[in-house]
Amino acid sequence: MFRVRAHESDLLLLLVVIPLESVAGGLRKVVAASRFENRTSYRGQIAINDAMADQLTDALIQSGQFTVVERQTVRDVLGEQDFANSGRVAKAQTARTGKIVAAQILIKGTVTEYSGSSSKQGEGFRIGGIQLNNKSSEAHVGLMIRLIDSSSGEVLDSQRVEGKAKSKGKGFSANFGGLGYSKSGAQSTPMGKATQVAIDNAVQAIADRLAKIPFQTRVIKNTGSDLVIAAGAKVGAQIGDQFTVYSLGEEFVDPYTGESLGSEETEVGVVKITQVKEKYSRAAAVGSLGSVETGDIVRQR
Repeated sequence: MFRVRAHESDLLLLLVVIPLESVAGGLRKVVAASRFENRTSYRGQIAINDAMADQLTDALIQSGQFTVVERQTVRDVLGEQDFANSGRVAKAQTARTGKIVAAQILIKGTVTEYSGSSSKQGEGFRIGGIQLNNKSSEAHVGLMIRLIDSSSGEVLDSQRVEGKAKSKGKGFSANFGGLGYSKSGAQSTPMGKATQVAIDNAVQAIADRLAKIPFQTRVIKNTGSDLVIAAGAKVGAQIGDQFTVYSLGEEFVDPYTGESLGSEETEVGVVKITQVKEKYSRAAAVGSLGSVETGDIVRQR
């Protein structure tokens, strides 16, 4: 079965097909959309770098395939927490200071193409000094999407996506005794449609790539009898889900660049979820389980 999402203009119909199997069920990876970078010459009335990041964030949420962390308003959230703890707000109304949820994957976008054009198609219909013209418009949006491992900074993938749309309308002009008048009829502008098509194509590309990356989280606590892990109902965790636990060893750092090259991982066993809460779960060992500490990696099998 498939879910079909259509974007239609007067002359062009584009479809984005998303398998329902990838939407329903399964652990949803935690992702965050960063601010887009505008590499085009377009400098319109709106900042397309912020607008597209908002559109991508919304599309990721609506897809139902990811848990999305809002990065565009993190400063607002932290500012509200700081204000709430300044003593100027009633205690019962204060926002609790806490940690911002860490994303497994950071999504960065670059706008590479953002263009539109319009043209007349023939002379249209003329009576005396009055003329109706057929007009067409088209738009093209190109995006470069990069997926970055938030723990290592490694670029996991880079893909180019695009969106195109067309529309048509009527133009009116009149000339009576040297006095001219012209007006373009209402047209459905294709730029917004092309942008949305590009965003939807980006979501599909992200879903396809992340499907090949196992869900990963961390151990919150080793109680001695089971593990508390940072994966709850919010990310789609279910009783019976199994994970491989890895103990983290020494972190390797490039001596010339200072870049973290990752840490040595040692597999210590397998656990299975026995209880699910909103933001965390409890997991029991399946067979023998070695030494596990807070912060160790838990990766979906």
